[in-house]
Amino acid sequence: MRDWTGKTYWIVGASEGLGRAVAHKVSRAGASLVLSARSEDRLADLVAELPGRARAVPCDVSDRESVGKAAEEAGEIDGLIVTVGAYWPLAAQDWDADKVETMCDVNLTGVVRVLGRVVPRMVARDAGHIVLTGSLSGFRGLPRSTGYAASKAGLMALAEGMHADLRRSGVEVQLVNPGFIRTRLTDRNDFRMPQILEPDEAAQRFFDHMNQGGFARNFPLALSAGLRGMANFLPDALYYRIVG
Repeated sequence: MRDWTGKTYWIVGASEGLGRAVAHKVSRAGASLVLSARSEDRLADLVAELPGRARAVPCDVSDRESVGKAAEEAGEIDGLIVTVGAYWPLAAQDWDADKVETMCDVNLTGVVRVLGRVVPRMVARDAGHIVLTGSLSGFRGLPRSTGYAASKAGLMALAEGMHADLRRSGVEVQLVNPGFIRTRLTDRNDFRMPQILEPDEAAQRFFDHMNQGGFARNFPLALSAGLRGMANFLPDALYYRIVG
């Protein structure tokens, strides 16, 4: 079990959905929080809701200057949790350049901007905890996932590489790959979402993984097992016949 008392965690993407629910879990565990997102109003509401110490530091991960300013305001932190995300269901036939670029910029490059401000400090002092949020959609290409799946696949590969480099150091890297979570983003979907989770349930699984340790956790179990099995073992012809 992780000791949260006296620790400071920076949560990027805290204003809505999974990030907001995770903030409640970590706050109740005893950590002090620095909460970042673009919406100052939603962050202020969250600070007022939480049982523990928290402060809001607005941040737009698509803006390098904003990320740098937020990192300086966050100061010395023990852990970083990144749940920021942009999403639209989008088929290649309906390519929307602005939406695809936004998904890649927020979900991958935006996270890289944050990590660039945090990882060197943690490496220098040989201590820290980094938790990144991938997606079950990142295992292999899926229909209507143009932009989103690619951005999550890149983030997952980034987390894997960081874990390989840092696993024998004092800097711990964890990856959480959830399936569908009921949020304002998944409200955009007009298709059936199997085993969809409420934010609080997903946040509990996220928090349990942080407490238990280990590198990666995929959930819900049945959906993740099915997608990973198809991604790893099915030949192209059969895979695309099923998912298409």
